[in-house]
Amino acid sequence: MSDPKSLRVGIIGLGSMGMGAALNLVKAGHRVCGAELREAARDDLVDAGGQAVARADELPAGLEALVVFVVNAAQVDDVLFGDHGCLDRLAPGAVILCCTTVAPEYARSLTTRLEARQLRLLDAPVSGGMGAARGGTMTVMASGSAAAFDAAQPVLDAVAGKVWRLGDEVGVGSTIKMVNQLLAGVHIAVAAEAMALGIRAGADPQTLFEVISSSAGSSWMWQNRMPHVLAGDDTPLSAVNIFVKDLGIVLDQARALTFPLPMASSAHQLFLAAAAMGQGARDDAFVIRVWEKLAGIELPKKAER
Repeated sequence: MSDPKSLRVGIIGLGSMGMGAALNLVKAGHRVCGAELREAARDDLVDAGGQAVARADELPAGLEALVVFVVNAAQVDDVLFGDHGCLDRLAPGAVILCCTTVAPEYARSLTTRLEARQLRLLDAPVSGGMGAARGGTMTVMASGSAAAFDAAQPVLDAVAGKVWRLGDEVGVGSTIKMVNQLLAGVHIAVAAEAMALGIRAGADPQTLFEVISSSAGSSWMWQNRMPHVLAGDDTPLSAVNIFVKDLGIVLDQARALTFPLPMASSAHQLFLAAAAMGQGARDDAFVIRVWEKLAGIELPKKAER
């Protein structure tokens, strides 16, 4: 007999955040099926006790909750409403947690379309990185109806360390996440700029990192991202292209509000420059390659195995 508190949950996108959420949902006793094109990620979820399919429309029927961890609004539309969309796999009254960073107006339009199908939306972008996702301690910036929160609560209990209940108006969660991404993108860009300046001026990169990490100039992004640069490892835990997209959302919203954002604009240009150099799919700390190219600095190399 199945646990009456166990939900049938679908997860779309088994990347660094979605995989962590899926594993914690399995650990909490939910019946989890992930949709992911990459076979290796599907295998990892199956090995942990979940199910996995390649496409959203292959998810099992009768899902009570769906958690969406894709890249952008176009992908959200595709996995929900597209030719291989999964909405008919959800039970009436099911809740969809949209954890993708999207524009607030998109989140508002999405809830209208889902309500027409008797489905609930929780506007639920997340923060914390892969470590928090794997540890079940993500921060969730959530807004939506009381009914959506109630339906999503077992999922939130499994994946989050902190849930901000931001009211019943869908779009507020995405607004707060937009501001977070403004800060995150600027902090990554300026951390890379500072490390590049130190290297150009002759400082030892490891020593520079250690000193700044214990000084007033430190930031979470400095301490989290600069070790990737020091290790010479550009494996994407969060890619340059994510901030091309997210800072683009920030700037579009600011333009609509006639609100100047000089710092965010500069950071966006740096991520665009890195993408134009062919670095878009690499780890976002490697926006530093813009300065490597401009100033001719030598970055730390990945250790030989």
